[in-house]
Amino acid sequence: MRVVQQPGFVLHARAFRETSLLLEVLSRQHGRVGLVARGARSARSRWRNLLQPFRPLLLGWSQRGELGTLSDAEEVATLPPLRGEALLCGLYANELLVRFLHRSDPHPDVFEHYRDLLTSLASEWATQPLLRTFERDLLQAVGLGLQLEREHGGRREVREGAWYEYVPESGPVCREPGEHLESQLVSGAALIALRTGQIEAGQQRELKLLMRRLIRYHLGDKPLASHDLFR
Repeated sequence: MRVVQQPGFVLHARAFRETSLLLEVLSRQHGRVGLVARGARSARSRWRNLLQPFRPLLLGWSQRGELGTLSDAEEVATLPPLRGEALLCGLYANELLVRFLHRSDPHPDVFEHYRDLLTSLASEWATQPLLRTFERDLLQAVGLGLQLEREHGGRREVREGAWYEYVPESGPVCREPGEHLESQLVSGAALIALRTGQIEAGQQRELKLLMRRLIRYHLGDKPLASHDLFR
């Protein structure tokens, strides 16, 4: 298979052999792709300093097995560099994509969500609402979408004034404060805000804890390395 002029972003790059790079790339039409960029670290490479995260690229490659070979790369736009907290958030999003997406499984919607996230981070928007909606959309895309409209069993809609334990396998279960560990509860107002994307400052902490628990549940025992950067 030969691919040309494919919009993509480098999610991760590491040294490979003497002068090459091993890339994890998010492409619009082919999903996550593993590519070898031969000679990319050599002083004369036309790709030197180009194959970095957060740069919108047009990529070309050929592929026979699990790994492809990069044949072309050019930058098509220049985003303002991510700095500080925005940079950490971008690295976190990249790690989520590598961990949740299977190679060669197309997700054009995820590509668009990711590109919008980078644009908003570069524009210095509030980071926490951006991350929560990105996490929500990513889980939905890979078949792990959250139930945010109705309580477990579908009997009642999520109510703004109620409190819920969010059970990963079944969704929100209504609880009385004090009935359960309060650190495990999330307000109905926060769940509604996550569904609509209208997340207020007072809801950010409980939604951050909720999404952290759910992501840890789905990813298993191997922790996210990017969490160490935040700490």
